[in-house]
Amino acid sequence: MTLTTPKIAFIGAGSVVFTQGLLADLFAFPELKGAHIALHDIDAERLATAHGAARHIADRLTEPSGTTPRITAHAERRAALEGADFVINIVQVGMRESTRTDFGIPAAYGVRQTIADTLGVGGIFRALRTFPLLKSLGEDIAEVCPDAWLLNYTNPMAMNVQYLTRATGLTRVVGLCHSVYWTIRDLSDLLGVPHEEVTYRAAGVNHQAWVLRLEHQGNDLYPRLDALVAENPELRRRVRVDMYRRLGYYPTETSEHSSEYVPWYLHHDSEIERLRLPVGAYLGIVDENIAEYERTRDALASGAPLTVEGTMEYAPQIIHSITTGTPRTVYGNVPNHGLIDNLPSTGTVEVPCLVDALGVQPTRIGSLPAQCAALNRGYLSMNELVVRAALEDDPRSIRQAAMADPATAAALPVERIWDLCDDMVRAHADLLQPSLRTTLGH
Repeated sequence: MTLTTPKIAFIGAGSVVFTQGLLADLFAFPELKGAHIALHDIDAERLATAHGAARHIADRLTEPSGTTPRITAHAERRAALEGADFVINIVQVGMRESTRTDFGIPAAYGVRQTIADTLGVGGIFRALRTFPLLKSLGEDIAEVCPDAWLLNYTNPMAMNVQYLTRATGLTRVVGLCHSVYWTIRDLSDLLGVPHEEVTYRAAGVNHQAWVLRLEHQGNDLYPRLDALVAENPELRRRVRVDMYRRLGYYPTETSEHSSEYVPWYLHHDSEIERLRLPVGAYLGIVDENIAEYERTRDALASGAPLTVEGTMEYAPQIIHSITTGTPRTVYGNVPNHGLIDNLPSTGTVEVPCLVDALGVQPTRIGSLPAQCAALNRGYLSMNELVVRAALEDDPRSIRQAAMADPATAAALPVERIWDLCDDMVRAHADLLQPSLRTTLGH
């Protein structure tokens, strides 16, 4: 594909701060300064704010070059998608109120969560209320821009990509997350090595991938990391470091995230204290995101300048590579289909991907270390049950997914898990597909 002025549709553009960062990244590429940016959101105020912020960023980053983008705002989604070459999905269905429900009801049952957007009760119901949107979005893409690449940022990443590809038949779907990139940056800083000189390979599943190789000038950096961990007791008070010490490979997501995908930490008061786990942390992040949105909205209304900073996200890099043919490697979440031998072929895996004019081309990894694959298989088995619930209109699969979730199973007996799922179904019923609104009891 060679495009001079690609059309890029932002679905959920009212996530204004994230939209701003992506646009700053896009306009940093000279070849993309003339792109058509089509913004869509169902919230009129947020859409207007996103439109104003996009114009501000364009004025700051493109006008000096003499090339300016076309920026349009659309209350109707299909109009934004019409003729799009790329679709960036950043929708969060239910927003703050649904997130509070995802934390509040499980907490009343004694289930602790930190982020609640990937696995666990929060991840299950975030997925189930997102699936109807994904299905209708996929159907629209198939009709009005069938050759577009769908770049998904909406969590739970692995479940959403699996559902999208199976429910809609779309094949140009890639889930994007910054966890691998920032893990390598953080490890480089910790080890005192320039990150641009570090070579690495990671693979697994989203938020639970593993750094399989970490090298500098051909030398393995893991022994240096081992020495740092051994001499610094504060490092050992991190979940991801604790997992690394026991599993032998460093996980690619924060300790807050990592603690939710295993049964060993959040159910134990002593581990929460030892590893400094912030239960309910995401609620504060949500409030700060809303405050940041309001600051942006108010700054635009008053004519005050906005801070415009790039974010090093993968979507702009993918768009640039496909548009110009410039090869680069990013990390993407894609259907397994033999990429990782010892994980289910139906699951979504996170692997390095070559991107160039031919599109996104995942790298075959082979087999993961057995101990890493064991955890990933449990993660993907739970995902399979959630996706099956939606595809087969089977409310029992929701409960079975919660039973299979490691952290939920560690906290509750099965009858309480089913009661919890019934309460969650009642609370989120208006956002679920009708067949899944049934309560089942024990």
